[in-house]
Amino acid sequence: MKQSLSLISLALCLASPVFAGDAEQRTTLDDQTSVAVTIYNENLALIKDQRKITLNKGFNNLAFRGVSARMRPETALLRSLNPNIQLRVLEQNFDFDLLTPQKLLEKYVGKQVRLARTNPATGLETIATATVLSTNSGVVLKIGNKIITNPRGEYIFDNVPDNLRDQPTLVTQLTSSSAKTQTVELGYLTGGLSWKADYVAELSSDDSHLDLTGWVTLTNQSGTQYNNAKLQLVAGDVNQVQPQFRGRSAPRVAMMEKSMMADDGMAEESLFEYHLYTLGRTTDLKDKQTKQVALLSASSVPVTKQFLLRGNNYYYSSSRGQIGQKMKVGVFVEFKNSEKAQLGMPIPKGIVRVYKNDSKGNAQFVGEDNIDHTPKNEDIRLKLGDAFDVTANMKQTNFRKVPHNKPHHVAYESSYEIELKNAKSEPVTVTVREPVPGDWKMVKESQAHKKVASGTAEWNITVPAESSTKLTYTVQVQY
Repeated sequence: MKQSLSLISLALCLASPVFAGDAEQRTTLDDQTSVAVTIYNENLALIKDQRKITLNKGFNNLAFRGVSARMRPETALLRSLNPNIQLRVLEQNFDFDLLTPQKLLEKYVGKQVRLARTNPATGLETIATATVLSTNSGVVLKIGNKIITNPRGEYIFDNVPDNLRDQPTLVTQLTSSSAKTQTVELGYLTGGLSWKADYVAELSSDDSHLDLTGWVTLTNQSGTQYNNAKLQLVAGDVNQVQPQFRGRSAPRVAMMEKSMMADDGMAEESLFEYHLYTLGRTTDLKDKQTKQVALLSASSVPVTKQFLLRGNNYYYSSSRGQIGQKMKVGVFVEFKNSEKAQLGMPIPKGIVRVYKNDSKGNAQFVGEDNIDHTPKNEDIRLKLGDAFDVTANMKQTNFRKVPHNKPHHVAYESSYEIELKNAKSEPVTVTVREPVPGDWKMVKESQAHKKVASGTAEWNITVPAESSTKLTYTVQVQY
């Protein structure tokens, strides 16, 4: 049965000094003078919350309200930014059990509440004193000598328990060397804040260049807001001790190799073995909000396009015959993350979505791929899909066991034919990449291969428009 609470009673309780004790001093977001948010890749953020407050000289019971509900309290560090004032934290408690009707009722198990009920026929209201026996899968009350389950009516509470807060609160017991107004900073690590990079690329009509735009998507599920925040993002795989991160000190930033992408955009610099991106302006991060911030923009980035047919190594050790019909040929584009290519900054991992204009100038989606963290001067390679008009047929034309001069070894010689078909109106070049196992050598071939790796043979085959080309080769493999 659905229960309801008296809103008037709750409002009075929240306003009552009994809520947290007469000796408690509170600081809220209204006292905040600055907040810095550094977000890492793995659901981790460093918060530096500065507030102007006035404490008593000596002992204080300070409630730091409006902190993250996902705070890791063991990482919290409170200090005074005034050089002549010393703070000493004696004890701290993180109250994250937030006030809801159900939570309030749970806190009163074994205690007395009042239950107000209205007679629907007469409109007469009666108030009875009840003891809360249980709130599991419903409410069980004892009124007088009767046990009642899920009663109708409104609950009236005398107060709100000290450890039940309307918002996440860090309660600290500390001493201050001065009663003067001072600026304090609370630094802590928290979950609930994350970021990812997304990229949009637009290919030119001839697939030779692309325009690239990068966006940072921020998600705040930490249970509080960060107004006018100084935002920084760390790209890299930061190790965290599981199940919780243990550490109090904030990372020290090494300022090196700065590059500004825009006046109010992201500035990049190295940070230990990671990369730090700093937004050139403050921004608001509301709770339960996702927002996007521009990361980079580059135009006319040179790209190369590749058609790739990948083979398998299983058909080199047995007789197979027909291997595949209308085999898929992958389509890739590749570009270099260099200043010469209009880029040249460390690029965070993310998804690159590629578009191309059709004949009427409308952008159409042509594929997407994940990229890892990419240092400058490294290549970025994207698989966009499989070609529609470029296909391949492959068969094994001969297979036999051949003699060899090594004991306990076996050798095979096999021949293959790959027919590449091109239905496009212009010629294409297809890269055929075959992973050949064992100790191998090419016996004969219709076109010369390159040994690009110890177990890989590669051919670049030109296929005329609306035509086909055959590649034949014989390879000897010894195991």
